[in-house]
Amino acid sequence: MKIFKHLIILIICITAISCKVKYSFTGITETPDTFQVNFFPNNADLIEPGLDQKFRNDLQDLILNQTSAQLVTSGGEVIYEGEITEYRIAPMTATAQNTAAQNRLTIRVNVRYFNTKDEEKDFEKPFSFFFDYPANDQLVGSIKDTAIDEIFERITQDILNASLADW
Repeated sequence: MKIFKHLIILIICITAISCKVKYSFTGITETPDTFQVNFFPNNADLIEPGLDQKFRNDLQDLILNQTSAQLVTSGGEVIYEGEITEYRIAPMTATAQNTAAQNRLTIRVNVRYFNTKDEEKDFEKPFSFFFDYPANDQLVGSIKDTAIDEIFERITQDILNASLADW
């Protein structure tokens, strides 16, 4: 009976190790060997200089940090491309004097994902997130940097989850 239990455990371990599909604490269930992140041009009505390059770098860094996939410039097993379609600042809440009490920065990115090993996993869809800040503050310096960092952290994680995790 004891040998039977050890044999079952051994078979399960060998099966788990030999499978290409893995599970990790990050939720990633399928890690490609290579990935490619193409340029994401900024096509928003309001252009923030350098936003396109920052987004691309943030997405690449997240995938490198949460998977074992290698970054390539061409011929990736999975490919990410798209464009920044929205960079918008809008008032969110009003004071008793009918002035804005809070503003919201919203960034939207349209993503096309291609999986060269399984075309059924390909998709094109928008991802967006926002950052609220006091209306009497200007969206410059550290406030702008914090806003963009928080927005891109959420958007890139959502993209990773949609493409490589079973969420």
